[in-house]
Amino acid sequence: MSTARTRLAIGAAGALVAALALAGCSSSDPLGTGSTESEGTGESRTIVIGSQDYYSNEIIAEIYAQALEGAGFTVERNFTIGQRDAYMPSIEDGTIDLFPEYTGNLLQYFDPETTATTSDDVYAALQDALPDGITVLDQSPATDQDSYNVTAAFAQEHDLTSIGDLAGIDGLVLGGAPELEERPYGPSGLKDVYGVDVAFDATGNTTVDELVAGSIQVANVYSADPRIQTEDLVTLEDPDGLFLASHVVPVVSTDIADEIADVINAVSAALTPEGLVALNVESTVDERQADDIAADWLSDNGLAG
Repeated sequence: MSTARTRLAIGAAGALVAALALAGCSSSDPLGTGSTESEGTGESRTIVIGSQDYYSNEIIAEIYAQALEGAGFTVERNFTIGQRDAYMPSIEDGTIDLFPEYTGNLLQYFDPETTATTSDDVYAALQDALPDGITVLDQSPATDQDSYNVTAAFAQEHDLTSIGDLAGIDGLVLGGAPELEERPYGPSGLKDVYGVDVAFDATGNTTVDELVAGSIQVANVYSADPRIQTEDLVTLEDPDGLFLASHVVPVVSTDIADEIADVINAVSAALTPEGLVALNVESTVDERQADDIAADWLSDNGLAG
């Protein structure tokens, strides 16, 4: 090849490289700032939100989803997966980015020997127990855990606010699932922690019915059970941590935690124990769909986008 042709080929190749470089710059960063168009806008990745196969958990997940969409994030729903053993691997490997969980139950999943029981202790222990790559945002006041309940009339008659107020009342019968009799928060725990003496009746699925009928005076009911509202029950406070506290808490991939924290923490702060019961009533009694329940809740709490 002649010297002239060589110089021409080299020049053409150089021009082509320069043109490709310029094209690449213009398509990804027209201002040459080194950032991408979607960076910091909530649109740089799709956030995958999961839920258990449980109506209450799905409602909370839908609230997360709509709150994030209102803030400009792109969301994908992967709901009704199943129980913890089914979905936790997907959270740990990053397939799912955000999931509504429960502090006490999740802590026991990662640390079965935990001795933490109170809200603050459980939340702190949970943060230490989580594997790398996932974290939790603020826990909510709302809970879905074991609790002791009495009828409103019984609470008024005996001026009851907390479990300890039951001490000294004669003839108390505690009702619940058969296994409650051997649980550390069952009759022995009531005696040891609060000085409350009870007999036990394995009422199982009829526990709330037996409480309303007066066959038992104290019932073990999950704190977000809609029958607490529909049957006018009173949940007794547990200041000494007889039960393992289990607050609603968002579990999130660490790499997006800061990006979505403001939106999701605002949701958590607004979700109260009574509010969660009311949401469950809308699902089980009013038979409303989770997306409609979530939209109304966000609007009512000033969190709609």
